Amino acid sequence: MEYLKKDIQYLKGVGPKKAQYLRNLGIVTIEDLLYFFPREYEDRREIKNIARLNNEDKATLKVIVCEKVVEKSIRKGLKVYKVPIKDHTGRGYAVFYNTPFIKKILKKDAQLYLYGKVKKAFGETQILHPSYEFIEEDTKKSGILSVYPLTQGLINKDMVKFIDHVLETLHIDYEYLPKETIKRNRLCGLYEALLNIHRPNSVKKLKIAKFRLVFEELFILQIGLWLIKNKLHQNKEFILFHKDKKVDDFIHSLPYTLTDAQNKVLEEMIEDMTSRKIMNRLVQGDVGSGKTIIAFISLYLSVLNGYQGVLMVPTEILAQQHFVSAQELLVPLGLNIELLVGSVSKKRKEEIRRKLEDGEIDIIIGTHALIEENISFKNLGLVITDEQHRFGVRQRKILSSKGINPHVLVMTATPIPRTLGLILYGDLDISIIDALPPGRKKVKTYCVQEERRNDVYEFAKKEILAGRQVYIVAPLVEESENIEAKSATQLYEELKNTYFQEFSIGLLHGKMKPYEKDEMMIAFKKGDLKVLVATTVIEVGVNVPNASVMIIENSERFGLAQLHQLRGRVGRGEYQSYCALINYSKSKLSKERMDIMQKSNNGFMISQKDLELRGPGEFFGTRQHGLPELKIANLFKHMEILKQVQQEASFLLKEDPSLSLSKNIDFKNKVIEKFGDHIKKICL
Repeated sequence: MEYLKKDIQYLKGVGPKKAQYLRNLGIVTIEDLLYFFPREYEDRREIKNIARLNNEDKATLKVIVCEKVVEKSIRKGLKVYKVPIKDHTGRGYAVFYNTPFIKKILKKDAQLYLYGKVKKAFGETQILHPSYEFIEEDTKKSGILSVYPLTQGLINKDMVKFIDHVLETLHIDYEYLPKETIKRNRLCGLYEALLNIHRPNSVKKLKIAKFRLVFEELFILQIGLWLIKNKLHQNKEFILFHKDKKVDDFIHSLPYTLTDAQNKVLEEMIEDMTSRKIMNRLVQGDVGSGKTIIAFISLYLSVLNGYQGVLMVPTEILAQQHFVSAQELLVPLGLNIELLVGSVSKKRKEEIRRKLEDGEIDIIIGTHALIEENISFKNLGLVITDEQHRFGVRQRKILSSKGINPHVLVMTATPIPRTLGLILYGDLDISIIDALPPGRKKVKTYCVQEERRNDVYEFAKKEILAGRQVYIVAPLVEESENIEAKSATQLYEELKNTYFQEFSIGLLHGKMKPYEKDEMMIAFKKGDLKVLVATTVIEVGVNVPNASVMIIENSERFGLAQLHQLRGRVGRGEYQSYCALINYSKSKLSKERMDIMQKSNNGFMISQKDLELRGPGEFFGTRQHGLPELKIANLFKHMEILKQVQQEASFLLKEDPSLSLSKNIDFKNKVIEKFGDHIKKICL
């Protein structure tokens, strides 16, 4: 509908000033407003009496202001305004914070509807920071009120009024999902869904509306990703690798035997690269499962077939580590390997750039420096990115575009449940290395409260005296007035002058210059430093076999998956290793999370639990993956709907692989609109 694409400024009642406030919320068009969903709903259908309120209730009250507002200063920057209220059953207070205008608005004898959370305190019944409306102004008190996220300059009444205008103008027959999809999945119509998500008059209708809108959002996402994936598989310009006995000889020459899980993944990759399609594969493997050697084997296969290979990682430290390992394993086989990171000198960069272009370099390992515009290859056949969650789809695409449809391998140690993986990496096939190499000792994990912090550091000293090394991780780089947590710099100064006076100790964080970080990490790897205090900059990939202790301060401030990644920095050698989580929180949730870490070393299970406890959060958000933003769907919470969506998407694309049938045109246009350039060329 053309109407929905109009600038929000031209909606009745908006104008230039309010339009700017709406833009601050990301609402640019009338359609953006229609898809700006309420953050919660206030059920005002039942009026409660003050005398019958329970602590923590959310309630609607019909009251009279019975006295003047009482103002109290609690501390600097915090004032409380208590409004005495009554109904026919008793008295109480409406309590507001830092809202001086309340004194002028809520005057004695004013009749109000209040809605908010009840607090029983000091013998008083309070309703905390409630929403309020004057009875004479409002006649819609019997329904469910939509409450919207707001910004300065807008109140909830504005949003209600603006959205009402749109709903009044919208065509009742407005629809773009295929009719069969609606029928098969028992979805309500789009107009009905939008009406009842904004203006529900029953909980049942709200649920039906939410189901339709969540389904629609995930359906568009899944269809778009599968169209991209199908196009990649159909690409006529493909690179065909041939199997080579030298690869088997190389595998047999390794000082260890690959696990069954590694062999299975390797077979899947070689099957892709030696078939008439472009490989686009995600390899998930827990910390220490042996993904790197799989990458090196595939890079070797690429070179044997006359192509160059590239491995891009998120940090210089990890790039350096992979470079050293690759040199040890692959240079003896006659391969020319180079390292390209941001700290490489301009002169050296230019030399590497020229050699890459001339085909003198077989394999290049590096960071974001690899996607700079002036970097080009003579004959790029294989692109590998490690720790994919640090790179977006766009960066992977830039690197791939430096060759003609090269094979693509994406590696991550961050486990993602398969159903989620199908969305986040819907353009990739998924392989999982689900076993660790034999002989790796389980890292013993202990969670302690801050009172036992001293015991942890005394234990660490004993490990150092036994010849081992220690990591200590803090959540912040520098002290913060707003966050009560240890900073790496503060912790470094404290530990240097107390527990570890007699030992060499270093500090590593993301604000240091690249060469400073490298020097610090090299010193730790060589054993010149016994203790390394760091932020999560050490989370990815650094390999120090002699490090046997990982201490994480303020462990409650990290996600479980991140704690598991950090724990994986120890236990990489022959020695029994330990992880101590120092917890400064007394909350039940924090204790539950720490119990999970103590009981399990299984990254996939931990990742699943992390999702259950915290929700997908930003890491599982779609924006960094270059995908359409999700407005209402939650990739973890709506897992069952996601499974239904994937079934329907499979059915639809089987019948109409390019959405070219006339009955699917409106839906196809919506997918193109949501994905933009990602999919435009594929669909048109």
